[in-house]
Amino acid sequence: MPTPRSVSDIKSKLLRPALTSHFEVQLSFPQEVRSYLGVNQDNVNLSCCEASLPGSQLATLENNNDRTGVTEKHAYRRQFDDRIDLTFYVDAQNYTAIRFFEGWISYIMNEDQDDNPISADGGPNQEQPPNLASRSYNYRVKYPNDYIADQGLKVIKFERDYQQQLTYEFIRSFPLSISSMPISFDASSLLKVTVSMSYIRYIVLKTPSKTAPLIPPVPATRFNPSSQAQSNAQSFTNLYNNKLPLGANDQLRSIQSGLA
Repeated sequence: MPTPRSVSDIKSKLLRPALTSHFEVQLSFPQEVRSYLGVNQDNVNLSCCEASLPGSQLATLENNNDRTGVTEKHAYRRQFDDRIDLTFYVDAQNYTAIRFFEGWISYIMNEDQDDNPISADGGPNQEQPPNLASRSYNYRVKYPNDYIADQGLKVIKFERDYQQQLTYEFIRSFPLSISSMPISFDASSLLKVTVSMSYIRYIVLKTPSKTAPLIPPVPATRFNPSSQAQSNAQSFTNLYNNKLPLGANDQLRSIQSGLA
């Protein structure tokens, strides 16, 4: 038989679902990339308007020999998604999100730097950085450890009361692609940029949830209008005793005596 439940029990368990609009994304990148970009990272973090909680699956092998007529699956590996898509609002002042990820990818490909410090005659290379628009332009990609963030990319899910928190941290991440951004003369809408971040795996950080409420509950006492008015008047007097103009305190005392 099903378990009898009260309406209050059902409301407490079902009428408080998690909402998708409360989350935060924290980006991370190596120190070399940080000095190369020179962008306020906090502005990029706050502009993230869409993200996704990652998924994974177990790779299994089939075992047909242990039990007659039964096929079992045995797990041998955990497989992670290969990327996470993040969408950012683009500000009109400096197009920060676009410049941030374009600069990161440019740093990975070593586009605007001469990667050969030695000239053809064996001395120091005094040439100017290569012309990106030149027909003979070429580049040499940096070593992965120079542009991959080992840790720090996080997606934090929380609720309106800030009592629960679920944090995913992605290991060895870097921008894999920047999606195209359509623009037109039709009705204006917010410009967004979507970036796919590559990673090898993620971990779920074990952060304890806060069980104590942020605002302590008010004790259930019988409401007395007179005592409540006196309490409010006294609080008002204590708070503004040194800030009210001359004669205002006397008016408060007369109000208190009238409420008594």
